[in-house]
Amino acid sequence: MRVRLEDVARAASVSPKTVSRVLNDEANVSDATRKRVRAAMEAMDYRPHPSARSLAGNRSFLVAMLYDNNDNPASTYLAEIQDGVLEACDAHRYSMMVRPLRMRSDDFIRRLDALISDHHPDGVVLTPPITDYAPLLKRLRERDVPYASVSPQSGGGIGVSMDEQAAARAIVEHLLALGHRRIAHVVGIADHGASRWRLAGYREAMAAAGLPEDPALVVQGAFTFGSGVTAARELFALQQRPTAVFAANDDMATGVMWAAGEYGLKVPHDLSVCGFDDTPLARQLWPALTTIQQPSREMGRIAAQQLLGVLRGRGPGELVQVPFALQIRGSTARAP
Repeated sequence: MRVRLEDVARAASVSPKTVSRVLNDEANVSDATRKRVRAAMEAMDYRPHPSARSLAGNRSFLVAMLYDNNDNPASTYLAEIQDGVLEACDAHRYSMMVRPLRMRSDDFIRRLDALISDHHPDGVVLTPPITDYAPLLKRLRERDVPYASVSPQSGGGIGVSMDEQAAARAIVEHLLALGHRRIAHVVGIADHGASRWRLAGYREAMAAAGLPEDPALVVQGAFTFGSGVTAARELFALQQRPTAVFAANDDMATGVMWAAGEYGLKVPHDLSVCGFDDTPLARQLWPALTTIQQPSREMGRIAAQQLLGVLRGRGPGELVQVPFALQIRGSTARAP
């Protein structure tokens, strides 16, 4: 026989309204009562009907994670953020949906409106580069849809960020300490704040070392393995090739290492290579990749937590900054 809300109320010695408040995660319930009700629900294996829960609170209990359709949805970076958002949603009995939106498409706003009207998300988590896309942010405000951002360039709002410029500077300083002077940089997609921050960190470290920028050593990439291969081929064709390459993410760094093998260059004996993000791939390569550890999963979880805090009436939320860590592995060595 199906357990009803009233059964849980009797078992916990509270009113059905109090059980409903606990289900809807409302703030006006004491911690002791909340624990007692949840214990009763677990003991009785109570599973509220989703539509009834939504109707009672006039909410969908749905969070949407949005990403730019030009990004690879199978990328490790997006997958880890998605896992973190899902973890936070599960902890608070929210559902999650993931939707691509092509940032530069003519029907962007129409597709966004359709998503909001069809699915009624209580809030959204935004990932780069749409995190900073002004027409999107304007429309969300017009539709009164709360949002949290991962790595926003503006530094305002709620969500999570990391000092990517300082992280990039740290990894280039590592290469400089190894005696490298011809250090190349493979840049990410131009629309990403991450690309600009990591390029700025590269330039800052090189300038601090008294090294003038060589435009030939800064090559455009696209955060993909293939673009890393293409960029590396361009660098290796230079009359004086670099002795080290800092790629703006691990996927491109992997492409650089692949191209190095194609050209008969041994990593790190002939060429040092480093990346950014510390995806699982970085530890699966041989030699393992020196990189910046960006806690992408944790960043997804924190962004969702900040959003859920607002939705649950727990306060205005904030922009949380997480630390980075330089992971030194076998792909970097002293300059030849």
